Amino acid sequence: MKKKDDKFRDAIFVIVNEESCPLYSVGEEITVESYGLSMSNYKPSCLYLARQVTSVVASKDTFGGISGLSTQKTRYDCGGCEGLIHFEYKKDRDFATLQMKLLEEAEEKRRKKHLERYFGVLRKIKLFDPLEDDALADFTVLLEFKTIPFGKMVVKKGSPGTNFFIILQGQVEVRADDGTKLVDLGEGEMFGEMSLLSAEPFLHSVASLNTSQLAILSVKNFKEILKKHPVLQMFLFKLLVDRAQAMTLKSGNIASGMTGELSEIAPVDLFQLINAARKTGTVNFTLDKGRGMVFFREGEIVYAGYRKLRKKEAVYALLGITSGHFSYTKGIPDVLNNAPPISGFMGMMMEGVQSLDESRDLNTQGDDDKGLPPQPQI
Repeated sequence: MKKKDDKFRDAIFVIVNEESCPLYSVGEEITVESYGLSMSNYKPSCLYLARQVTSVVASKDTFGGISGLSTQKTRYDCGGCEGLIHFEYKKDRDFATLQMKLLEEAEEKRRKKHLERYFGVLRKIKLFDPLEDDALADFTVLLEFKTIPFGKMVVKKGSPGTNFFIILQGQVEVRADDGTKLVDLGEGEMFGEMSLLSAEPFLHSVASLNTSQLAILSVKNFKEILKKHPVLQMFLFKLLVDRAQAMTLKSGNIASGMTGELSEIAPVDLFQLINAARKTGTVNFTLDKGRGMVFFREGEIVYAGYRKLRKKEAVYALLGITSGHFSYTKGIPDVLNNAPPISGFMGMMMEGVQSLDESRDLNTQGDDDKGLPPQPQI
């Protein structure tokens, strides 16, 4: 009778190729040990990857290559979601294969090249004045840099919101649906920032007006910053809030009676606009799963309710809603006039963004309790 311990075998794999994977990078390791799967850098385990690795370590045919049979398969792919990775068996626990050493050396050269070539450029941009040199260096090595020829489309309307762009040189044009110009953006300006928070598709197309050099931060690397560099995460979030404030000033003050659809503006964008304008008012949500309310005093959230959730938990759940109706009215209940903020706005939005990575729509937890949240009790 076969022992249970033989069902899954311990192994270490390494990622050797990556194509738009939202989580992992080349060179990271996948460890299978004692029936558990773990990733380097404390990253979450993708279910597509876990399923594929499980089939590998449980199969004699595919796992046979580990025992030295060169004719058997030792390279695999994850099966893919919107991205794809390829991984190989790492033949010894204590040292990488020659291929991985070459990959690591290439990555180190890329990082040094980025620092030498672009650190000085980024240092001169006013955007990065508040950053210390070591924080800016950490930020620089996570960026990708591209030169966009004249007239080329940088992003198209409806493209996945997976990147944040900083213009280092040149100029781009944001276009309406009919191709007319909405706004020009030049050196030191940015676009795509809302995609890092809402993960929504681009609302407009962006094209280069001349040969432009762009620095690009992917959502994956943005998440790396959130986990590893608290100073950078607060700096980047402040940039996003500042940009939202600039948009508010261009479009005029938020007025009582403003209504709209969440398919057109994400809750996180709406909350930022109210915060940037330092408004005191109430946002009412009419949603498929019930109704929600968020109360702002001078731009800070002092209470929130959605179904059975209250305060921060309600805010986090509402951030994940993508369809429904909202309305904004001036003023809040008297009982909230002296209530303190439930949490710092920037920190709460940042925590909410991270929680969306795990569950983007908490309103799927049943269909009961569809009434209005009760008035807050202070």
